[in-house]
Amino acid sequence: MLYRWFVRPEDYGYGHIIADSGDWAAWLLMVTLFVTPIRLLFRKRPWAIWLMRRRRDFGVASFVYAAGHTIIYLARKSSIDAIFEDFFAAEFLTGWLALALFLPLALTSNDIAVRALKRSWKRLHRLVYPATILAFVHWALSAYDPMTAYIHIGVLAAIEFVRVWLQIRQRVT
Repeated sequence: MLYRWFVRPEDYGYGHIIADSGDWAAWLLMVTLFVTPIRLLFRKRPWAIWLMRRRRDFGVASFVYAAGHTIIYLARKSSIDAIFEDFFAAEFLTGWLALALFLPLALTSNDIAVRALKRSWKRLHRLVYPATILAFVHWALSAYDPMTAYIHIGVLAAIEFVRVWLQIRQRVT
């Protein structure tokens, strides 16, 4: 993306890179959240175990794309006044809040943090759910055509419905 943006800005401009970086952040976040229903449905399958072991990697990759998305936005605005002018608009505020919730998750997505935080780690990482809602609302509010965001929100809702249903059914909390 960065290569295309720098080499061919007339063909791959700001609108493309901001949309693509946000899309990748959302898709990787969906993969991260989809791992739990997969694990609950297919516990012993090697591919399900592989996904489970890499769930944090997908989550961190999602954060990296979201951070890149933010950096691209900040570079485009290029002044603090312009950033603060947009800051409290709903489409931007939801994105800032989502990023603020994702930051501690990314920073603690390593084995050292898991050991140090013990049971608190899982409680902290449940922030992924409100952060995800904020991120997808940001997408829907800021998209040129929000239909794609709405479709993804529907898929995300289905993933979460299946996860909750499976956890209740299997009495997993």
